[in-house]
Amino acid sequence: MAALAPALVAIVGPTASGKSALALRLARERGGEIVSCDSLQVYRGLDIGSAKASLDERADVPHHLLDVVAPDEAFSAADYARLARAALADVAARGRLPIVAGGSGLYLRALLDGLFEGPSRDDALRLRLERLARRFSDRRLHRLLARVDPAAAAGINANDRVRIVRALEVYWLTGRPITAHHGTASRPLEGFQVFLVGLSPDRAELRVAVENRTRQMFASGLLEEVQAVLAASGGVAPRPLGAIGYRQAVCVLRGELAAPEAERAIISETMRFAKRQMTWFRHQARVAWFETPAEAHAAVLDWLDRLPDPGLGSTRLP
Repeated sequence: MAALAPALVAIVGPTASGKSALALRLARERGGEIVSCDSLQVYRGLDIGSAKASLDERADVPHHLLDVVAPDEAFSAADYARLARAALADVAARGRLPIVAGGSGLYLRALLDGLFEGPSRDDALRLRLERLARRFSDRRLHRLLARVDPAAAAGINANDRVRIVRALEVYWLTGRPITAHHGTASRPLEGFQVFLVGLSPDRAELRVAVENRTRQMFASGLLEEVQAVLAASGGVAPRPLGAIGYRQAVCVLRGELAAPEAERAIISETMRFAKRQMTWFRHQARVAWFETPAEAHAAVLDWLDRLPDPGLGSTRLP
């Protein structure tokens, strides 16, 4: 009889919804290891602003795909998929339960479904788009993307010029939105039975969590963390510092914002980003949604307990 494919639990949802805490709880209870699915946590030195697992948490439960590259190094969704798939295979081969947790919809899709090859880069077109961004801002470019491919825009940060430019490049070179190509993706993940569980908290409760996290980030040394990254890069902010939280911290250090203003801006932008994250996940993945981590926790345990053998998958999806 052929061996049953191992189980894989993936936890998604907006920022500050409790994904990491749920992943840690499940890992401790079921002998799991966590594979981060976060586009900031792959960078070394970006700990506080990315809400990276603490050293104590990492000593308690093994984590993968943290601190992979320096902030000024290039790292793509394809890079993530390659490394994350290798990590999943390693975790499962050792009889452990792999748990993917994070809020990057693009990374999750790359991991589970693969990414289409796409047209080769067009340097002339990219130069025109770069000039447009420099003249009118990344947000203007993001609004342009939202008009031609709303689904792609929902999953890309308004300040992520690299991915915005690539999505627009694909649209103009192929005549189709980049999301229309997802059905022609490269090889999807094989060899696992996947339970996709999503956290969808009440918006008022999520805002409280975002407010608390933002205050804690500043109290824990966000400004000092950003100062160290800037010093290491000669004062030039590498691309990851354009993310929410880091971008405002850079403005504080440069005297362009006061800390209280930065906190308010982070909270407002994070809430808008959370809304885009939910739009992305609801359209891109087969997710079982739960309002609270407790409900999601019970559902995951029930799914695992119904598998033919502990930690092994079945042919059904929940």
